[in-house]
Amino acid sequence: MFEDRPDRDAEVVLVGRSNVGKSTLMREVTGHKVPTGQKPGVTRKPNHYDWAPESFVLTDLPGFGFMSGVPEDVRERIKTDVVRYVEEHADQILVGVLVVDGKAAVDIIDRHSGGEEIPHDVEMFHFLEEVGIPPVVAVNKMDKVDDRDERLDALCDRLGLYPPWQQWRETIAPISAKRGNVEALNEAARHHLHEAGRDDLFKFF
Repeated sequence: MFEDRPDRDAEVVLVGRSNVGKSTLMREVTGHKVPTGQKPGVTRKPNHYDWAPESFVLTDLPGFGFMSGVPEDVRERIKTDVVRYVEEHADQILVGVLVVDGKAAVDIIDRHSGGEEIPHDVEMFHFLEEVGIPPVVAVNKMDKVDDRDERLDALCDRLGLYPPWQQWRETIAPISAKRGNVEALNEAARHHLHEAGRDDLFKFF
């Protein structure tokens, strides 16, 4: 299921909870129709999009976390598969885009904080850093957020980044994929591609 990755030496992955708009974002970045659904968990295996002459692939990984109607063991297996995929291809992955819902992310993180539990989004953010992949948090659906700066500052705080969020523009990218407003993500991605010496990939972002 996770074995059909095209043989490419550079990759950008999209990770995140179900229903945060990863597939919509993928469609926006590639200009290519990607299956999206109202129901969480539509993407159960990686969606790869590669450009024939280029050694580059953009991958939309399945959503993790709660999905209504999906048994817990299936959810856990999906998350394990995602983690394993990222670990396995860490050397090729130049940017890990963690997509979160701008309106709900902070509340979800707070709901799952405390005790032994680490919220999925926080865990994934630090996991990307641990395996040496620069994380970019694409804070999606920002067109629905009124208290934009407060919301983004609070998210930084939960991820262990000192607010204000504006000093983390290569890490925090407020976007609205559905409205085609993804410039902040493009800029953050280009920053990391440049650091990796891959300015040739700017044309994709």
